[in-house]
Amino acid sequence: MLQRNVLGEDLEECGSDPVTGFTRSGCCEAVPEGHNLHTICTVVTEDFLTHQQEIGNDLVTPRPEWGFPGLRPGDRWCVVAPRWVESARVGRAAPVVLAATNEAALTYVPLEVLRQYAVDVPDDPRGLA
Repeated sequence: MLQRNVLGEDLEECGSDPVTGFTRSGCCEAVPEGHNLHTICTVVTEDFLTHQQEIGNDLVTPRPEWGFPGLRPGDRWCVVAPRWVESARVGRAAPVVLAATNEAALTYVPLEVLRQYAVDVPDDPRGLA
């Protein structure tokens, strides 16, 4: 099934080193078994990782049983939208790759907020205005 990003285009890959996505496809796919939550493609920062640990979401410790390598600053990772929003509310959100962020994330966060954290610029930047 072809999925779309928040810009209304084909969903691009988020990351392959480490391989991200709920299904470890490299994409922030919206899938029923993941409750359509792992949809925001981020470039994680130390501050974001620390905040996530503080709110009980440990993204640093490897969990091989889930295919989770543990993250380091600079990794691109599909994060759970409500968790990202928690960090954004306190000014500690990770930068977002809009082209790789699933449109399903818009259920949890407006595009205008995601744009404030965008680190990618689409081919037609008029949409960022």
